[in-house]
Amino acid sequence: MEETALQSVTFGYIISALICGGLLGFILQRGRFCMNTAFRDTIFIKEFTLFRGFLIALGVMIVGSNLLNDMGIIELKPQTFYPLANIIGGFLFGVGMVLASGCGSGIYFKAGEGQIAAGIAVIGFLIGAGATFYGVLNPIYNALRSVRLEIAGKPNATLWEIFGQDMTVKWIVIAVVAVAIFVFILKDKPFSLGKQKGFYWSVSGLLIGFTGILTFWASQYWGGGFARGMNFTTPSAEFISTIITGSANSRFFPMAAIGPFKITWGVLAMISVPLGSYISAKILKEFAWKIPSAQELLIVFLGSLLMGFSGITAGGCNIGQGLTGVSTLSIGSISALIAMILGNWTAVYFRFIKPMQD
Repeated sequence: MEETALQSVTFGYIISALICGGLLGFILQRGRFCMNTAFRDTIFIKEFTLFRGFLIALGVMIVGSNLLNDMGIIELKPQTFYPLANIIGGFLFGVGMVLASGCGSGIYFKAGEGQIAAGIAVIGFLIGAGATFYGVLNPIYNALRSVRLEIAGKPNATLWEIFGQDMTVKWIVIAVVAVAIFVFILKDKPFSLGKQKGFYWSVSGLLIGFTGILTFWASQYWGGGFARGMNFTTPSAEFISTIITGSANSRFFPMAAIGPFKITWGVLAMISVPLGSYISAKILKEFAWKIPSAQELLIVFLGSLLMGFSGITAGGCNIGQGLTGVSTLSIGSISALIAMILGNWTAVYFRFIKPMQD
C-alpha cells in the first residue's frame, strides 16, 4: 500500500490536534449532542431541538469554512461523488447508529463519560473501519466506490456548481441555505437561553460549528497542509492500523513519526475527544461507569461494526460527511447525509415505532 510522505512532528502538530479533539469532546458532552438522537427524535417523538442544533453547526461551518477558503487561508477539498458508496454506505450508517445507540462522535464522547456500551461501540467501530479500509471488507468498499458520477463536468462537484461556476452564484447558494436554516431554527427560540446544567442546544450548535472551522484551519496549518477537519471514520481506521502495524498507512493525509509510530493529525484529534468529554463529565459530576445487559452490548457491538464499515464506504460519518463534508457543499457529502438520515429513520421505525404499533 502506498503511503503519504512522512513529515517531522512538531509541538504545534501535537497540541493543536489535542486541543481541537478535546474541545469537541467537551462541547459534545456538555451539550449532550448526539446526532443519532437528533435524527431519531424528529420521527420518533416529533422533537426537533437537537436537529436544529445540528443545523446551526452546519450553517456556521458552511459560511465560515467557505469564507476562509475564498480568503486563501484554507483549501477546502470537496469529496468525489460515488453514488453507490455514498448512498448505500450512508443508509447503512444511519441503521448502524440506531443499533449502536450513538453516532460516530456520540460513541466517543459517551465512552469518555463512563458508558461501557459506548466503549464497546468504539471498539466495534475501530474494527469495522479498519477491516473496510485495510482488510477483509476492502473489496466491497472498492466495488461500491468503483462507480463515480460527474456533475457539471466534475467528479467532485458542489451544490453551487450545478447553477454556475462563479463566486456570485456560490455565495447566493450559501446565502439561501443559511437563511433557510435560520428561519427553521427560529421556531425553537435559539436566543432564549434556558437555565440548565449543560449547554443550551443553540449554544452547542454554535460551538460545534466554530470548532469545525478551527479544526479545518488547524489541520491544514499544523497538520501537514491538508484541511481534513473533524472526522471519525478514517482516523479510526488509521488508529487501528497504527496499533497493529505501527503505521497509520494513510493514503490521503500527511503522517508524522511519534516515537516508533507513524500517525496522522486526525488520529491525535480523535483520541482526545473522550478525554475532553471526561473532563466535562467530571466537572458536571456526570461521570459514572454504566454497565448494560449482555444483549444490549451485543446489539451495540454489531451496530458499531456496521457503522465502521458503512462510514468508511460512505466517505465519512455523521461528522465527517454530515458536517465537515457538507460544509464544502459536495454533492457526494450531501447525498451521504440524506442517506444517513433515511437509514436512521428506517431503523427507528422498525426497532421502536412498529413494535409499539403492534
